[in-house]
Amino acid sequence: MTARACALLACAMALPLAPAPARAQAGAACRSGGTVEEVNACAVQDFQAADTAIAVLYGDVMRALSAHERPQLRQEHGAWQRERTARCKQATRATEQQADGPRLYHECLTRETQERRRGLMRWLSADTPAK
Repeated sequence: MTARACALLACAMALPLAPAPARAQAGAACRSGGTVEEVNACAVQDFQAADTAIAVLYGDVMRALSAHERPQLRQEHGAWQRERTARCKQATRATEQQADGPRLYHECLTRETQERRRGLMRWLSADTPAK
């Protein structure tokens, strides 16, 4: 192993793990109408499913575009991801310390992500920004 590889491995091992509550919440059993933690876990799972679906669609659209269109979509999608996070943090700022704060935040992320589908589909139509 090279010295550089050893240094990278040492740095990676020194990184702190996510706090236990975050790991427990994301892996908690989802149960609609259950405890606050279980309902929060459902919201996290719903967001993860929506985020995975949009990532797959993004990849499909990227493959369908010409090489000169891809950088513009990449830039637009990156900006959308940053704006989605900022909008949802702002929208749920007042509830972030509440027990159902994670649910509200992840529901916002899920809505924003589902709405992004239209924006990505636009790239496959005649009104593509690059056309």
